[in-house]
Amino acid sequence: MYNLEDEIHDQLSRRNFLGKTSVGLGALALASLLNPKSLLAAPSEGGALGKPQFPPKVKRIIYLFQSGAPSQLELFDYKPKLETMWGEDLPESVRKGQRLTGMTAGQSRFPLAASKFKFAQYGPGRMWISELLPYTTKVINELSFIRTMHTEAINHDPAVTFFQTGSQQAGRPSFGSWVSYGLGSDNQNLPAFVVLLSKGRNGDQPLYAKLWSNGFLPSIHQGVVFRSGPDPVYYLNNPPGIDKASRRRMLDYLAQMHQEQYKQVLDPEINNRMAQYEMAYRMQTSVPETLDISKEPNYIFDMYGPDSRKPGTFAANCLLARKLIEKDVKFVQLYHQGWDQHGNLPNDIQIQTRSVDQPSAALIMDLKQRGLLDDTLVIWGGEFGRTNYSQGKLSKDNYGRDHHPRCFTIWMAGAGVKKGLVYGETDEFGYNIAKDPVHVHDFQATVLHLMGVDHEKLTFKHQGRRYRLTDVHGKVVKPLLA
Repeated sequence: MYNLEDEIHDQLSRRNFLGKTSVGLGALALASLLNPKSLLAAPSEGGALGKPQFPPKVKRIIYLFQSGAPSQLELFDYKPKLETMWGEDLPESVRKGQRLTGMTAGQSRFPLAASKFKFAQYGPGRMWISELLPYTTKVINELSFIRTMHTEAINHDPAVTFFQTGSQQAGRPSFGSWVSYGLGSDNQNLPAFVVLLSKGRNGDQPLYAKLWSNGFLPSIHQGVVFRSGPDPVYYLNNPPGIDKASRRRMLDYLAQMHQEQYKQVLDPEINNRMAQYEMAYRMQTSVPETLDISKEPNYIFDMYGPDSRKPGTFAANCLLARKLIEKDVKFVQLYHQGWDQHGNLPNDIQIQTRSVDQPSAALIMDLKQRGLLDDTLVIWGGEFGRTNYSQGKLSKDNYGRDHHPRCFTIWMAGAGVKKGLVYGETDEFGYNIAKDPVHVHDFQATVLHLMGVDHEKLTFKHQGRRYRLTDVHGKVVKPLLA
């Protein structure tokens, strides 16, 4: 079995090893503290672009991803036509033979279902918002809605993967990894890309690590999952019997071995690996401090809601997201599961909105009162929308909706986007786009633009081809920009 330590010792005599390391071990540790741009820290410092390609509007992103696909027809896209045609079949002239999932393709009828919930208009832009989102209405003037998002994927796993990586197939770098790779880190004691997970109800679509993977980018850019509980990052704490000084000596020795190995094979992943070890060492202090919410005043918990005191909830993670961006973490991704409502939608969506409405709005208000909304972008949305017809039996109090990639709604708030804007229009059935479509790649290109990055120039050569987040597509949606 290959053993790095044995190979290094074969290549170095004891005398040479001591001669080369008589000063190096202690100096290496000291250098990493006094000079954060030292060799081992370099991969996590400045990004591949060196600096933004043009003045950025956004320094940090909080992406509140609602996994499972919230129904735009229950939340944001009010369609009176569905009320007047309740129970009637969706006209074939509207569906136009478009692709359906296997869950409804066999239905003999496609009965139209209006939302059970009431809508009202808010703000100067007179935006329609459902009664399910009373807290969202309080920040309506900060929000910019895209009603005409559309995607090519019709099932959850490829659709979520598409939003996060720009490809429906696994293996590409995630959005946060591209940002970390291109722009680097602003805090050398925390990762540039942090992931937080929460669950609204059981039995929903699973999430996989490929969604925050670095793909073919250097491993230092992989998303780091922070979990609730005493060990927020796996294997971060020292094992029993190992104190901080012992861990420092071990890392110094390991660094020397890795550098000798690097001289032999010139593999940049060796330095990336050591940068990760060094980051983990610094995180032993920075992570507990950052995730400690015990000193937050009561009014903050009241703002985010009672769940904010419960680790691992969406509300608690929204509060942690604010604390992370206060520490200059560049990309914070929250995944909240539970939105896949093929049946019993009226009941289940009330559970979901109760868990996300107040903390989502509180996050906007909290960022604004701290001056952080001026250079932070908040994104809220899922992987696709839901159909205007019912999956299965239809009644006023119980119906479900299938997947619908043709049009759905997301919102953004904060730096660089116009406030109080509704962009795009869907048809009177809420089935097709009537005006101003926005593709997933357009959305990705626009977010990168807000960070001062030309999406066509943030590339990485892999297996003979230059890849980018937006693949070979995407255009910046300029009307969204402030």
